[in-house]
This record gives sequence, structure tokens and C-alpha cells, in this order.
Amino acid sequence: MKDAGSKLLCTLLAVALSGAFASDAWAQRQTERSRQKAVAEKQRAGIQQQLAAIKRDINQTESAKEDAADTLAESEAAISDANRALRDLAEEQDTTATRLQALATQQSQLAQTIGAQQQQLAKLLREHYVAGNEDRIKLLLSGDNPNRISRDLQLMAYVSQAQARLLDSVRSNLAQVEVNRDKVENAQQELEEIAQEQLDQKAMLEKEKARRAALLGTLSTKLADQRKQADRLKGDEERMSGLVDRLARLIREQAEAERKRQVAAAAAAAAKAKAKAEADEKARVLALARAKAAAERRAERERERERIARQNANAKPGVKPEPLPAPLPAPVKEAPVVAEQPRPVPTRPEPAPAPEVVLGPAAPSGSFTALKGRMNSPINGSVVARFGTRRGDGPNWKGTFFKAPEGTEVRAVAPGRVVHADWMRGFGNLIIIDHGGEYLSIYGYNQALLKRPGDTVRAGEAVASAGNTGGNEESGLYFELRRNGKAFDPAGWVRF
Repeated sequence: MKDAGSKLLCTLLAVALSGAFASDAWAQRQTERSRQKAVAEKQRAGIQQQLAAIKRDINQTESAKEDAADTLAESEAAISDANRALRDLAEEQDTTATRLQALATQQSQLAQTIGAQQQQLAKLLREHYVAGNEDRIKLLLSGDNPNRISRDLQLMAYVSQAQARLLDSVRSNLAQVEVNRDKVENAQQELEEIAQEQLDQKAMLEKEKARRAALLGTLSTKLADQRKQADRLKGDEERMSGLVDRLARLIREQAEAERKRQVAAAAAAAAKAKAKAEADEKARVLALARAKAAAERRAERERERERIARQNANAKPGVKPEPLPAPLPAPVKEAPVVAEQPRPVPTRPEPAPAPEVVLGPAAPSGSFTALKGRMNSPINGSVVARFGTRRGDGPNWKGTFFKAPEGTEVRAVAPGRVVHADWMRGFGNLIIIDHGGEYLSIYGYNQALLKRPGDTVRAGEAVASAGNTGGNEESGLYFELRRNGKAFDPAGWVRF
């Protein structure tokens, strides 16, 4: 028990010393949140490059004529980014605070458990001291009744085992305390990071809002004039159609790349299974041949032993009998023989393929049509322009415009994946969701885009907040549904 107490004291001392250096070591660590953010940004880089190329392609085909709304592009995109960042940070803050609370509860429970275990150890030490600290050697040499000695030795063994388990449990709990301390410090640092980022984003948001207000003040007359130009509205429609066509091509390329990957994986798996089956068959045939040859050798040996035994039995007296050959040992089960795999023929190395642009899992084909007539409105607002109605002196509306206060949540009408989230002339901050089966839903004029390209969204999930970006006069949401690149009336699909 003295050894047990010493071990416990050493354990506690080690924990205390390690805790003294924890804060200095932690200062040099990178939080888990920072690492995860870096990985996510790296994964999104390929998507952003592909979509940026599409945007450059569209801009190159545009007329050189200046659009007053373009002056607002940078400011409105920055406002969108700041709003999305603030929303993400608020969600992170709630999640981290909940995790921190759970860790604090767990830490308190561990502290109570360790305290109880320490009291139990102290009690064992006192009882051992009062009992006279008898050990096994003294008991064996006492000359007492052997039955009593055996019983006492067994009881001492049980006590020792219980003490060892208790010490192991204390060590394990102390180690868990240290792990939890690291997790708590990590969570606290993450909350500090989030708070600082929130301050930075709020400052950025206020700065960009002031900048946009100043720009609107200087451009108000020009924007009002351009809103009345029929050729401008037609240009907006052509720009949207061009973007949708390019996105459709990107989606098809992604689907084809995924199909080829699956075919290649299936072919590789089939080839591997076939090679294994052939190797197993070859090993089986070889094992059967070996077993047959061994059986024949044993039979031949047994026949030889029988012949010699008969010969010795019939031998004349005084003739030395011929010794019997030793029987062959029983067959030993050998490890299965695996056929040698053919070595690949060296070929000229092919150039490394370009990195794929992952847009997230595609929605199952037919899932969107199954929701026809049952999809909820993308926003709580009033419909002021419907699909097919005249748009001033310009072309008819290709979608629906909802009037709503700035900042009103815009929700996805169906599950899908985001394939575009960026500012676009005529539509401001624009988000496009692919629902599979060549169906797209389009949400324009947004104050902020809450999702990024590649994100998967659920039906009813907030993807943006309403606004009047892109030089539009009223705050609200412009909404379209398209199939195979063509806009169609959402009235029979979405409940307004």
C-alpha cells in the first residue's frame, strides 16, 4: 500500500507539473477550427476557379457599354460576404458555446469522481496502517493454520487487485481531465477567434453599407434612366441564359466525370475479384494435387510396411527380421497458396488529370418533379410581378418578383446543391440551385448570399436574404425556375 500511495502521489505531481506548462504550449497551437477552415477553403478553391472562368467568359461577350449598377458590384458583393460571415460566425459561436458547456459539465463530474476515489484510497491506506501492514511473507512464516493462511492470502490478493484497479481508474480519470482541459482551452480560443472575426466583419459591413449609400446617391438618376431601357432588360435576360447554359454544361461534365469514375471503380473491383478468384482456383487445384501426391506416398509406405511385416512373419528362425520403415507423418495443413500476380507492363506515364470540380452530390433524378404543387414560397412577401406579364416597355417577366423588406430570409424551394453564388449585372447578388433532372431555381436581387458554390441545401433552408442589389429600385426577391435552360411558370409548382 505504501507503493500504491507513492504511485498516486507521483501521478498527481506529474499532472500538476504538466498543467504548469499547458498555457505556454497552448499559445503555440493552432485551433481545430482554424485547421478546418483552411481545409474547407482549399476544397472550395477548385469550384471558385471554374465559376470565375465562366464569369470571365460571360463578361467578354458583353457590350462595352457601361452599366451604372456595375459600380455597385464590389460593394454589394462585400456586403453579402460580410453578412454571410456574420451568420456563419453566429452559428459557430452557438455550437462552440454548447460544446464548452458540455465540457465544463464533464470536467465537474470527473473532478467529483476523482475526489471520491482519492477518499477511497486514503481510507484503504488508513485501514492498511491500522492492520499492522502485514505482508505475504510474514503470513507464510507465521506457522498458523494452513487453511487460514490460504484464505488470508486469497483475500489479500483480492484487496491488491481492487487497489490496482482503483489506481488505474484514478490515472485514467486524471488523463481524461488533461484531455478535457485541452479541449476547453481550444473551445475558449475558438470563441475568442469568432468574437474578433465578428468585430472585423461588422466593421467591414458598416463600411461597405456607407460606401454603397454614397454610390447610390451619385448614381440614382443614371440608375433610374437605365431601368427604363428595354435593351438593358433584354441584355439581362441574355446574360442569365448564357450563365445558365454554361452552368448546365458544367453540371453535365461533372455528372459524366462521376459516371466515368464509378465505371472505372466498378471495372477495377471486377478485375480484382476475377484475379482473386483465378488465384484461389489455382491455389485450390495445387493444394488438391499436393494432397493427392501425399496420399499416394502414404499408401505406398503402408504397402511396403505390410510386405516387410509378412516377410518377417514367414522368416526362418535365427534370421534377423528386416526393420519396418517408419510411417509417414499425418499431413500438416498448409497455408493456402496464392498464385503469383502478373507484374504490370511498364508504360509511358500519362499526364496527371486536372483536378475535378466537386459541386456536391446531385439530387436524385425525378425528386424535383415529385414536389410539383407542394413547394413552399421562397420568401414571405407579396407578389408584384408574375411570370409572363409585361415588364414596362421591355420583354415579359421570366420569373416572379416578390416585394419584401431588406434582410428577409430567402429559402430554397427544394433540396439541391448550389452551383452559383455571386454578383451578376442585372440581378445583383444571385444564387442558383441545381435540383437534378436539368431543373434549376434562381434567386436574385439578394442583400446577402448565405451559401457558397458546392454547398448542399435542404428544402426550406435559408440560402440568402432579400435586398435590392444590382441597381434595382424595390427591395425583394426575383425568383425563376428553369428546365433545360428554359424559364417556365413557377405558379403550378410553388405555392405563392
